[in-house]
Amino acid sequence: MISIFTEQHVQHDPAHEIFRGERVPCFEAVVRGNIVRNALIAHGHELRPPSVDAEPLLARVHDPRYLSFLEGAWQEWLALDQANATEQPFPSVWPIRTLRADVEPADFIAKLGFYSMDNGTPLAAGTWRAVRAAADAAVTAASLVVAGERAAFCATRPPGHHAGRDFMGGYCFLNYAAIAATTLQDGGAARVAILDVDYHHGNGTQSLFEDRKDIFTLSLHADPRHEFPFYLGHADETGIGAGVGANANFPLAPDTDVATWFGALDQAAARIAAFAPDALVVPLGLDTFVGDPLSSFQLTGDDFLRLGARLQALNLPTVFVLEGGYAVTELGENAARVLDGFEGA
Repeated sequence: MISIFTEQHVQHDPAHEIFRGERVPCFEAVVRGNIVRNALIAHGHELRPPSVDAEPLLARVHDPRYLSFLEGAWQEWLALDQANATEQPFPSVWPIRTLRADVEPADFIAKLGFYSMDNGTPLAAGTWRAVRAAADAAVTAASLVVAGERAAFCATRPPGHHAGRDFMGGYCFLNYAAIAATTLQDGGAARVAILDVDYHHGNGTQSLFEDRKDIFTLSLHADPRHEFPFYLGHADETGIGAGVGANANFPLAPDTDVATWFGALDQAAARIAAFAPDALVVPLGLDTFVGDPLSSFQLTGDDFLRLGARLQALNLPTVFVLEGGYAVTELGENAARVLDGFEGA
């Protein structure tokens, strides 16, 4: 399978994050991208750099004011104090209920909170360069499918499915699955399904499309009563307005076993078949792996082969977009197994 990979991912290299109130090394680290790259090569998948500019699509998926903030955030941080070059900014205040969310603050840290859903999405000097290159990769992968490829993989980091129209969160800054889906529609796919198999609910993707009937968003994930992102991803969220019926969530209990997980996948696949889309986008989170430090699900290496085969059975032009997965040693092999299972089915 053709996989789009950009070495620019190394530009996003924060030293630490805030996890459960503590400063810890980043789970979402440069090594993730490199290990996936190496495994794809070892399994015989073709790697290509991005070749299509995402710029024309970005403001259709994300708010222009948010994009402007992301692009200039690091320079704005440095302008406060040149010593900030060795410090990472984190938000400390958010416009929660009863507070205004329509006026952008002038204070940088307040502005960072204005555009963040958490304090676990660290910025670094090269974050914008990395996420822009990843957006180009998503458009390139989708463009290959538009041009006739059966499937393509956008093998980039940082991930994207928690990013909404005007906010970052969960390590995510731009929503590559949404960018890929938009590219597919521009290429003639009137109806697109987005099937998110990450351990965590794809809240950003749901929020971007929940009022649309032409894009069906589905997500298998840990019950948000117990796991991030906590405030979205429940089974009663079926869409709003014209999009009612075009969103489906399958929240699963902690420690969900393999049989239960694939049972939920079969339910999602049946919903996709009934929707009869022209193309499929798969936000491919691999943090459902039994050894993942941020997950409690039980999938093993062979189960990712099975996942790829099950997705192939949907018989749709498919774009895979790399999302989570923090068991670093196994991450690359698990990603390659999904593609192998898809191609070998």
